[in-house]
Amino acid sequence: MLLAVAISGVSFSAPLVAATAAPALAIAFWRNAMAVGVLSPFVLLRGRGELRRMGRRAVLLSMAAGVILALHFGLWLPSLSMTSVASSTALVTTTPIWTTVILRLRGRRQPGLVWAGAALAFAGVLMVSGVDLAMSTRALAGDALALAGGIAAAGYVLLGSEVRRTVSTSAYTFVCYTTTAVVLLVVCLVSGTSLGGGYTGQTWLKLVALTVAAQLLGHSLINRVVRGLGPSVTSTAILLETPGAALVAALWLGQLPPVAAYPALLVILVGLVLVIRAERSPQPLPPESGA
Repeated sequence: MLLAVAISGVSFSAPLVAATAAPALAIAFWRNAMAVGVLSPFVLLRGRGELRRMGRRAVLLSMAAGVILALHFGLWLPSLSMTSVASSTALVTTTPIWTTVILRLRGRRQPGLVWAGAALAFAGVLMVSGVDLAMSTRALAGDALALAGGIAAAGYVLLGSEVRRTVSTSAYTFVCYTTTAVVLLVVCLVSGTSLGGGYTGQTWLKLVALTVAAQLLGHSLINRVVRGLGPSVTSTAILLETPGAALVAALWLGQLPPVAAYPALLVILVGLVLVIRAERSPQPLPPESGA
C-alpha cells in the first residue's frame, strides 16, 4: 500500500515540473530544500538520537546517495522541456535495468526471468527513442538525458537500500535530501540559475505541490519500503510511474505522446511484470552435499 501511494505521488512529478515556470535546476533544488524544511523539526527535535547513532559509513553512504540524487534530478528534469512527459518518464524509470546490471557486477546472480524482463524493457526504451528520433534531434537529446537520469536513480536506490538496513527512514532521508539540496544550490549559484526572482504565486504553489506529492509522499515512502521489498522490486515498480505520468499529462496538460509510443510503453510495462515475478518467485535451493 505504501508503495502504491509512493508511485501515485511520483506520477505527478513530471507533469508538475513540465507545468512549472521555473528553471529545471531551481525546481530540483526547491523540492529538496522544502522537503528538508518539513523534515527538520521532526528529525532535529525528536530524532537527534537516531542521527547520532548513524555510523560514519551510513552517513557517507547517505551523502553519496544525496549526490547521486542531485545528478538524477539535474539530468532528468531538463529532459522534460525537450521531449514528451510520457517518453521522458518511460526512459527515466528504466532504473530496474541498471539496478540489475549493477547487482550482477557486484556478484549477485539474478534469475533468467529478471534478465528477460530487463531486456524487454530496454527494447521498449529503444522503441521510444526511435519514435523521438523521427520527431527531432532535440527530443532524442531529451531521451538521452532521461535515460542517464534513470541510471543515476539506480545508484540512488541501491545506496538507499544499503543504508536502510540499519538506519531509519527519517534519518536517512534527512541526510540524503540535505546533501542533494546543498549540491543543487551550489550548481544553481555557479550556473547563475534564478532561484526565485520573478516567480509567480502559482509557480510557488506548484513547487509546494511537487514537494508534497513527489518528494515527501513519493521518494520518502520509496526509501521506507525498499528495506522490505528490496531494490530490484522497488525500482521495477517505479516503472508504473510511466502510465501514471502519461495519464496526468494527457488530462491536465493535454500532452499526448505519438501513437507509436504506446506500444513501447506497453513493452516496458511487460518487462516490469517479468522482473517482479522473478524476484517474487522462490529460488531453488542448492543441492545438498554428502553421501
